[in-house]
Amino acid sequence: MRRSGIVRERSRSGPYHPAVPAGTVIRRAHAKLNLALAVGPPEGAGSERPGWHRIASWSCAVALADEVRVRRLPEGAASTWSFACAPDAPRRIAFDWPVASDLTFRAHALLEREAGRPLPVAIAVTKRIPPGGGLGGGSSDAAGVMLALDDLFGLGLGADRLRALSAAIGSDVAFFIDEAGAPRPALVTGFADRVERVAPVRAGVVLVVPGFGCATPAVYKAFDALHPGPMREREVAEMARAGRAVGAALFNDLAEAAFALHSALRSLRERASRAIGRPVHLTGSGSTLFALCEPEEASALGERTARALAGAAVVATEIVG
Repeated sequence: MRRSGIVRERSRSGPYHPAVPAGTVIRRAHAKLNLALAVGPPEGAGSERPGWHRIASWSCAVALADEVRVRRLPEGAASTWSFACAPDAPRRIAFDWPVASDLTFRAHALLEREAGRPLPVAIAVTKRIPPGGGLGGGSSDAAGVMLALDDLFGLGLGADRLRALSAAIGSDVAFFIDEAGAPRPALVTGFADRVERVAPVRAGVVLVVPGFGCATPAVYKAFDALHPGPMREREVAEMARAGRAVGAALFNDLAEAAFALHSALRSLRERASRAIGRPVHLTGSGSTLFALCEPEEASALGERTARALAGAAVVATEIVG
């Protein structure tokens, strides 16, 4: 984990890789913030998805991104996967999960089933987005693989069909499948399967990345134990469609559950708020915290925050898409 200084991630214009080898697609798999997140109670036994939670999220991509490189292999070759941590990743990553459980593997298998034939490729993922951070890195990587395979093999599926298929591998994946270079802001509702693109958002972001992640199932279990009130979907929809909200108006229904599980996260949020001088929020089920600012302020605020917070990495970035 980085313990001094900050990581700066800004949007990049022009071709990301001006010279890409033939038969290769390289995509930036962006991290995601839930600027506002409303969560409903678990679905009952009569629901199509018992035990699941409906959500309403104002979701935006940020410049922090993984790199997904997909290279087509000759017919009959076996597909391969490799993972590496980028030198500027805010947290060091131990790749200790089996390849078959990775969402990029599942995305590849899904499109092979859809195509009805093998799609031999070499997939290489360079990680910056920390797992367990509430930033959607695994889902973003999977979306990058699906888009790359559709392109490389001329499957002709298109974004709408890919979004529909993506529900089989992860509820967050649909947000990241967009015709644009970076996913545009969206109001995400239902079981995260309904994606309505909304107004652009201009904002700088300071991310505070703890040295630990939050397990999403555990956070939802703690959320259920808090006996939440009515779902605040309308509030999220109004902010998302307007493309603006005062920082203090943002909320995350999972925040108290995450703080109950990780007291250190609550303390870090309080210290970060004092250092930044503005509200600090949790994204997703955690553990990443964020504060919004003007784009030109992000670097200086990030530097100040990094000096004040020992044991956490700080990323100065911006909303893209």
